[in-house]
Amino acid sequence: MLHSNCYRHYTSSRDVPSSSSFLTSRSRVSPSPSPPLPLSLPWNFSPKLSTRFQLHCSSSSSSPPRCSKPNSSSHRRRYGGVIPSILRSLSSSADIETTLTSLCLNLTPKEQTVLLKEQTRWDLTLRVFRFFQRHHQGYSPNVIHYNIVLRALGRAAKWDELRLCWIEMSRSGVLPTNNTYGMLVDVYGRAGLVKEALLWIKHMEQRMHFPDEVTMATVVRVLKNSNEFEPADRFFKGWCEGRVVLDLDSIDDDDDDPMNLKQFLSMELFKVGARGPVERRSDSSSSPRRKPRLTSTFNALIDLYGKAGRLEDAASLFSEMLKSGVAVDTVTFNTMIHICGTHGRLSEAEALLKKMEEKGVNADTKTYNILLTLHAGSGDIEAGLRYYRKIRRVGLFPDTVTHRAVLHVLCQRKMVAEVEDVLSEMYMNSIRVDEHSVPVIMEMYVNEGMIGKAKALFERFQLDCVLSSTTLAAVIDVYAEKGLWVEAESVFYGKRRSVMNDVLVYNVMIKAYGMAKLHEKALSLFKGMKNQGTWPDECTYNSLVQMLSGADLVDEAQRVLSEMVDSGCKPGCKTFSSLIASYVRLGLMSDAVDVYEGMRKAGVKPNEVVYGSLINGFAESGMVEEAIQYFKTMEEDGVKSNQIVLTSLIKAYSKVGCLEEARRVYDEMKRDGGPDVAASNSMLSLCAELGMVSEAETIFNDLREKGTCDVITFATMMYLYKGMGMLDEAIEVAEEMRESGLLNDSVSFNQVMACYAADGQLRECCELFREMLVERKLSLDWGTFKTVFTLLKKGGVPREAVEQLQAAYNEGKPLATSAITATLFSAMGLYAYAMDSCKEVTRDEIPLEHYAYNAVIYAYGASGEVDMALKAYMRMQEKGLKPDIVTQAYLVGVYGRAGMVEGVKRVHGWITFGEIEANQSLFRAVRDAYVSANRQDLADVVKKEMSIAFEDGQEEEYSSISGEGEEEDESEEDDEF
Repeated sequence: MLHSNCYRHYTSSRDVPSSSSFLTSRSRVSPSPSPPLPLSLPWNFSPKLSTRFQLHCSSSSSSPPRCSKPNSSSHRRRYGGVIPSILRSLSSSADIETTLTSLCLNLTPKEQTVLLKEQTRWDLTLRVFRFFQRHHQGYSPNVIHYNIVLRALGRAAKWDELRLCWIEMSRSGVLPTNNTYGMLVDVYGRAGLVKEALLWIKHMEQRMHFPDEVTMATVVRVLKNSNEFEPADRFFKGWCEGRVVLDLDSIDDDDDDPMNLKQFLSMELFKVGARGPVERRSDSSSSPRRKPRLTSTFNALIDLYGKAGRLEDAASLFSEMLKSGVAVDTVTFNTMIHICGTHGRLSEAEALLKKMEEKGVNADTKTYNILLTLHAGSGDIEAGLRYYRKIRRVGLFPDTVTHRAVLHVLCQRKMVAEVEDVLSEMYMNSIRVDEHSVPVIMEMYVNEGMIGKAKALFERFQLDCVLSSTTLAAVIDVYAEKGLWVEAESVFYGKRRSVMNDVLVYNVMIKAYGMAKLHEKALSLFKGMKNQGTWPDECTYNSLVQMLSGADLVDEAQRVLSEMVDSGCKPGCKTFSSLIASYVRLGLMSDAVDVYEGMRKAGVKPNEVVYGSLINGFAESGMVEEAIQYFKTMEEDGVKSNQIVLTSLIKAYSKVGCLEEARRVYDEMKRDGGPDVAASNSMLSLCAELGMVSEAETIFNDLREKGTCDVITFATMMYLYKGMGMLDEAIEVAEEMRESGLLNDSVSFNQVMACYAADGQLRECCELFREMLVERKLSLDWGTFKTVFTLLKKGGVPREAVEQLQAAYNEGKPLATSAITATLFSAMGLYAYAMDSCKEVTRDEIPLEHYAYNAVIYAYGASGEVDMALKAYMRMQEKGLKPDIVTQAYLVGVYGRAGMVEGVKRVHGWITFGEIEANQSLFRAVRDAYVSANRQDLADVVKKEMSIAFEDGQEEEYSSISGEGEEEDESEEDDEF
């Protein structure tokens, strides 16, 4: 907002303050203000130009006074007569009319002007003006008073009142001046109504007025602040040639209202206004070229060229300013320092500061703020802090911008101690932390795990201040990003007062619940909004639908989406896309299609993400025709396919073995930037299914060269080689996968283990299983145990024992995993590992189950711990658990390893005399026990008895069955891929 004495810029000196966004004392509401943005064009000040700067700076003798911020109270003290007492009475009186009647009936025109100008509220300005019109005899309306009133109404955005005042001014025969038009351009521009502001210049042109320098500078400033740099430059150059150059069509217009202010101005306001031949402009061809003469004009133009990246023009203008004798002030140097610094020329910025001191132009707090921000932005924190400390050293005081800048810089670099030093200094000087710095400091504390300090800062700030909804939402978001929903909830339900019904705060709190996966709480808060008088907006609905869809809560997401449409809000494409993707993940393709159809009916055009989800979903479901149909629809809609869509299309063709079509899409991807790893894997999988080794190796080698092979790539090649009987190549791929560091989950371990098992590398497979179980501590799934049971069978463990362990695993028996691993490690000769697993089983009480005792007996026996094995057997009998076939087989093995031939003979006798049912596994165990005890003669006897007990045909049948079992095992291993 303009200061109270800014009217003088229009009535006397016509000096307009610089409008550099960095230098302005106003600060926009933003949770995290950032340093000035650097310009994009390269620096092109030449060394010669820098020398020219030095010469002019040192040659000029004029030294303008130090700029100070206007202060309304100081102006009031300078007034004489009755004005000070009237102002005091008006500020304290509730009855304005009575006060005016008693004190203001005999004021001079000058005193009337001062009284109007000093009002700080638009309604008071208007009431004082009406009082003069009604009660002052001989009062003659004049343009100065109308300018003051119009300015107050424009600043307050009271456009209806401004319209009526403008019409009244015309009917009163008061002609607008350059001051009037400049002021109207200013207030409309500050309100963001750029086109409407420029239409006042068109109005001037129609009334044969030509802008003076102040009006021209105001137009340049309005265009500059809206980033319309080229139109601003054209207007300035046209003004220098005596022309008004305005291209309204080239200016962005965000107003979609069919009856906007621009049309209103053209239809009504422009019908009235000055008709007299005031300040007629002369022919541009005969008039001399105009040049700016005011410091404020040069400042605005330099800032314009700096922001537009036209650095040479800014430098030339600065040089021209010095040559023409126009006084340079603090704003001039601040602008030039800012331009130099934002283009990485900090040395030039430092040189300008020195020249500033040489010319006697005092630096202000803004000067040091600029240098602080520039140095900090370049990474030189120490230099930035030096300028921060220098502010007090030169007799100035840090302002809000200073503290905000230094705190933000330190917080971004997580310099906690330095931040707390600045805060301590601020508290010591009774300076309150800027509202916009609160979430920034809290974010630093939260990121560093200092939750208590973040809470303390928030509570301290709230002792004497209420946060705006924007800042409160930023604070909640700080906690939300870290999943600290309890802390976010505490802020939300805490001291909120005037912002308690703001939809922005609700939206961020819903986000906090969503990030913490508390979807029920998010829904509850959403449903309770209306009861608190807050209605959801599009952001609320979109966020909630996307959150619920991400959690696959499709029923709730669909209800919220329906409510959104019924409320008149239009869902975004991302909202529909998230719900479609959720249905696809759940395999509910018909529901996904329904959402797609609803999306089209709502007038929302599907993008490549939507089509990609549908095509991928149909491809995964084996519905190839539907996938291809949606791909054709996408092309008809003009939506360009991306890598994901084309990969899904390859997947669809792979499902039905359409090699040529898949190859065509893959070749198209090669021509358009190259396929990604997902597309290559899909093509690789198709080649593997068709047994196309050569083509698969070409794709695999291409991925190798790019370094983009992933788990799926290696697994597919292992599956291909294994299926083609190329076990050596499969093992090489498995080794390469291990070396690449891609073994990081159960699935990848399972794939490599299955490959080792198929190649007969049982011990290596077992070592890999131990790494997975003990070192990586990964969870074991059914795929892991299928490979383990295959290892047990191939490792010589009796079939009945494997079936027993498998049943225990399937039934979820206690310590089943430890029993299985103890048996596996024992069978593979890894006895130390087996003992570790055995300790897990025997740590407390051994489960009263055959699988547990059998595993302990086998592990101890295989490790040579005969006494421990026999003790386990005795404990088993004491518990009343009778030995089964597996127990007898393991026990006879213990006897054989210990050389206890009598024990083996005893079991052998039980078999011979029918006390134990004849069993091939038990016969083999007895035979192997005799061999271990060096009784080959008795082993041969057992072999003969086996041939008698099991005829040759039956043995062959057994062998055949065993072979089928191995084939089934290999089939299961293939399923792992």
